[in-house]
Amino acid sequence: MRLAGFLGAFGIALALQQGVAQAADDRVAVHQVINPVQAQKTVKGSADFFTGDVWVTMNFLGDKAVDYSAGTVTFAPGARSAWHIHPKGQLLLVTAGTGWTQEEGGAVQEVHAGDVIWCPPGVKHWHGATPTTSMTHISITSAYEGKVVEWLEKVSEAQYHR
Repeated sequence: MRLAGFLGAFGIALALQQGVAQAADDRVAVHQVINPVQAQKTVKGSADFFTGDVWVTMNFLGDKAVDYSAGTVTFAPGARSAWHIHPKGQLLLVTAGTGWTQEEGGAVQEVHAGDVIWCPPGVKHWHGATPTTSMTHISITSAYEGKVVEWLEKVSEAQYHR
């Protein structure tokens, strides 16, 4: 009885080990991967999606092993994103400065370094700096059917300053 139990457990462990090995074969990497800061390119945010001076650094892109990506976004004073929606939501980690965020129909809310913001899937929102301070955040998003964001109209001066 004891031997049968051991063999059964051994068989399960062997199957799990083979499953883990197979899962590892399906991934892009099976060891830690370091994306050096020197390899991360910073670009000016597109005027189609941002107002003012915005700088975007793609920290990493999703792949077969990880379905989310992250980028560091820095907004100069007065800069902001256009209204947008994320099909799987968005997590923002404010790392520096003071900014504003707003979801459609709600009040503008002030955010500070250390704040974490969850933007649920399908919620129309924008975020950026205040008129007098810059703000930097790390944005973490997942793709749904290959899409991470749906850009909409720009935030007007009246919307931004209310």
